[in-house]
Amino acid sequence: MTNPSGTQQAILAGGCFWCTEAVLKDVRGVQKIESGYIGGHTPNPDYRSVCSGTTGHAEAVRVTFDPAQVDFRDLLGLFFATHDPTSLNRQGADTGTQYRSAVFPLTPEQDTQTREVIADLTAQAAFDRPIVTTIEPATEFHVAEDYHQDYYANNPRQPYCVAVIAPKVAKLRTYYADRLKG
Repeated sequence: MTNPSGTQQAILAGGCFWCTEAVLKDVRGVQKIESGYIGGHTPNPDYRSVCSGTTGHAEAVRVTFDPAQVDFRDLLGLFFATHDPTSLNRQGADTGTQYRSAVFPLTPEQDTQTREVIADLTAQAAFDRPIVTTIEPATEFHVAEDYHQDYYANNPRQPYCVAVIAPKVAKLRTYYADRLKG
């Protein structure tokens, strides 16, 4: 989806939204990231209801980006490289459909590119197991509560952040330093 400012948006679910937000927020061209919920059947979901696993929603991020600096395909590459797209409804110790790996394309082009990237990664045998990332219709995105926004930046010493998020951010900084903001 292209906005009047020339920016586009993407919605990605890679397990805990704190992780995906922390990994992608420093990528050159990313202008805004909002943590939230998508893909479920419960109106007005909140963190407690989504964590129960009964709403059908996934924890996800809505990324606003400048395609002149980072395109959707590049975002997908970073997304797949920094979470486990081969674990069904799980990322590490986080289990349940709310932690599924999913892409919610906002345009037909995003849908096509997502399918192409998954096919390319599969053909390259990039992972030891099959990719189980789903491609789901982009239903209403519900922005999460304020305390979930910039969670890692605001809570870097919290045990989950230290044990789970920090290694993902370190991986991004080590292997993809050329794609980060100055």
